[in-house]
Amino acid sequence: MKDYMKKSVVKKNQTIKPESYAHFLKQVIKDIQQTQIKAALSVTQNLILLYWRIGKELSEKIKFEGWGTKVVEKLAHDLGNEFPGITGFSRTNMYRMIAFYKAYPNCPTAVGQIEDNPILALPWGHNTVILEKIQDNKQRLWYAQKTIENGWSRSVLLMWIESDLYKRQGKAITNFKATLPKPHSDLAEQVLKDPYNFDFLTIDSEAREREIEHGLMSHIQKFLLELGQGFSFVGQQYHLEVGEKDFYLDLLFYHLKLRCFIVVELKNTEFIPEHAGKLNFYLAAVDDLLRAEGDKPTIGLLLCKSKDNIIAEYALRTSKQPIGISSYTTKLVETLPKEFKGKLPTIKEIETELSKSKFSEKKRVRKKTD
Repeated sequence: MKDYMKKSVVKKNQTIKPESYAHFLKQVIKDIQQTQIKAALSVTQNLILLYWRIGKELSEKIKFEGWGTKVVEKLAHDLGNEFPGITGFSRTNMYRMIAFYKAYPNCPTAVGQIEDNPILALPWGHNTVILEKIQDNKQRLWYAQKTIENGWSRSVLLMWIESDLYKRQGKAITNFKATLPKPHSDLAEQVLKDPYNFDFLTIDSEAREREIEHGLMSHIQKFLLELGQGFSFVGQQYHLEVGEKDFYLDLLFYHLKLRCFIVVELKNTEFIPEHAGKLNFYLAAVDDLLRAEGDKPTIGLLLCKSKDNIIAEYALRTSKQPIGISSYTTKLVETLPKEFKGKLPTIKEIETELSKSKFSEKKRVRKKTD
């Protein structure tokens, strides 16, 4: 049970004035009824404000009048009887309301301020996820704003929180400020992450880039989700003919918000400056061969197994093409130690032995029958 749901100490001789409780219950019922009338205009906003007010009043009753767990339980029970079709007034939710008020004690309630508050625009279920999973209010507001911008469901919000998106978003090493105009450079910077979380892939430490690439393609929905909103898949091993030679881009995307192509190159090694040089060439070629009128300059994203940030910054310092460099994580499986390789039976050998075993068993059964 969460800290805010721990039972308050209730003295045995504690007495609550009946008129005080009755008056409070009457006030809450009236508030709920008024809110139900207004709900048609703004369901989410009014409900969140209602919960905040109940949390505020309960907090003050607990603090100044000594109300404890039994009174909170009684209130939940009475409200449940008064509004049998509504499930939002359980004991657990009462403590969530208290926690919500304590997290945002200065929640703006003026009409002009409400519209600018992302917390009040989120459904209660989203708010409880943010409240229970994150302690820092700055992060809470950031996730609330991103949820509104991207239309995340509760499960997607939880996934981003658990993958620590707050600390990864906009953290790639880039040269966007030097190669892209404002505000396009700022938006492009926020599109990239570091590191990217590809834990939906299970590969061994010796996997080649092409194996990782195929793995991402076989989990394309999860891959696109991790890349973020706006990425539209164009092609894998996308063919470009430059001069009289053929070149192939690992992955090519078009970003709907940035209005530009994004070339993604995968490296299952630590970043080296030569990687940026090759990507520079690819970006110039895409700009010349694919970029249409109205498209912004093509952006490159190098996804490496690891990187030294200082080396990455130096590598991009003189580049005239917009490039971002990020690392990525995957689920690794241990490869078979060299001393055991060749000593264990192959699949074919196992199948042969099983066939022999089945044949022997049939022979033995036949003899018994005879």
